[in-house]
Amino acid sequence: MLAGKLDITKSIQRNDHAMGCNVDASRIRTFSCEAYTIPSGSMEGTMLIHDYLFVNKMAYGPRIPMTPLAVPLVHNTMPITGGKSYSEAVQWKYHRLPGFGHVERNDVVVFNGPDGDTAIVEQPDLDYYQACRLYGRDDINSRYTIVSRPVDKKENLIKRCIGLPGDVLEIKDARVYINGQPNTLYPHCKLNYIVKTNGLPPAVDDNVELLQRINGSTYAYNLANDEVADVKKAANVVSVNLYLKDPAGIAPSTPGEWVFPLDTAHYKWNRDNYGPLTIPKAGITVALSPQNIALYRDIIRKYEGNTLEEQKGKFIINGKEANSYTFKMDYYWMMGDNRHNSLDSRYWGFVPDDHIVGKAWFVWLSYGDGMLTDMRWKRLFHSIHSLEN
Repeated sequence: MLAGKLDITKSIQRNDHAMGCNVDASRIRTFSCEAYTIPSGSMEGTMLIHDYLFVNKMAYGPRIPMTPLAVPLVHNTMPITGGKSYSEAVQWKYHRLPGFGHVERNDVVVFNGPDGDTAIVEQPDLDYYQACRLYGRDDINSRYTIVSRPVDKKENLIKRCIGLPGDVLEIKDARVYINGQPNTLYPHCKLNYIVKTNGLPPAVDDNVELLQRINGSTYAYNLANDEVADVKKAANVVSVNLYLKDPAGIAPSTPGEWVFPLDTAHYKWNRDNYGPLTIPKAGITVALSPQNIALYRDIIRKYEGNTLEEQKGKFIINGKEANSYTFKMDYYWMMGDNRHNSLDSRYWGFVPDDHIVGKAWFVWLSYGDGMLTDMRWKRLFHSIHSLEN
C-alpha cells in the first residue's frame, strides 16, 4: 500500500514537471521566440521552402494573446484530429509589450494574414476571398467548410515589409518606389522575364528556373536579380525583358487577378503598375468619398471594429454621419521577394499593427525535397540579413 502511494506521488511529480515544461515552452513561444517553417515559394530566393527559422518576438515587442483559451504549443488546428485548438469564449483587446524596436522598412516579418479571418478547412492554402472572386461565394460556401478566426489565430505569413505607416508606395513596371525613391533591390528577389534566343536553347545554368518554352525561340524564366546579367550574356540569348502582364493604367480582366482595393472602376492598378498609395498611420485623418472608400472599408469595419453603412454616397460610422476617418492603428505593406509568385499586400491590402507577430531571425534547419539526404548546410544558423544579401 505504501509502495502504491509512493508510485502515485512519483507519477504526480512527473506530470507536474511535464506541465511545468509545457508552461515554460508556451511562455517562450508567446513572449520570446518561436520556430516557423517556410511552406511556399513566395519569399524565394531569400527564403526557401523547408527553411526552418526562429522568429524574434522581442524585436517589436511580444503581443499579449488575444485568444487566451487555447491548447498550448498549437496554433489554430488540433493535430491529427483536426478542429479548433482554441475557444473564442474569452477575447482580450490588442496589447503589445515593449520591444527592442519597431518594424523597419525591408524587415522580413511574420504576421497573421489579413484575409485569414475566413478560411477554407479543406483547402487551408487557398485564399477564401480570392476563391470567391474566381468561383463565386455561393459555390465556395456550398462545397467547403468555412470557418472564421480571431486575429491571433489567423494563418501566419512571412513577407518583406516594403512600406511603413505614412509612406507613399508606387510600383512602376514591377519596380517598387517608396516616397518617390526606388526601393532596395535585393540580389535574390525574383521576377518573370521573357528571354528571346537565336533559335537555339539559351545556354544557362541548370539551376535557373525555366517557367515555359513559349515558342521555338522564346522562353519564360523566373530570374533573381543577380541572375539577369548572366542570362543576358549567355550564348544564344538575343534579349531579356521583364514579363509585364498588364501595362500601366489597365486593370486585369480576370477577377482572380484583381489587386487591392478590388475596385477596377476607380483604380486601374495591376501587380506591376500600382499606386501611388499612402499607407495609413495612426492619428492621421483621411476624407472619405465614394471614390476612395474601397481603400478603407476593411480598416473601418474589420480591423478597427466600427460599424459602417453606405447610403447614397454618404457614410454612417457607428450610427453617425461622417465624411472623414482617423486611423487608430499603424498599417504596413508586405510583399514577397518572389514578386510574380506571391499573394501579398497587392492582393489583400494593408497589414494592421495588431497582426504583427515578430521579425524573422535566423535559419536553424534547411533541406530540399530529399530531407536529410538533401541538407542545405550552408544555410544553417545564418541570419536572415546574411541570406538576403
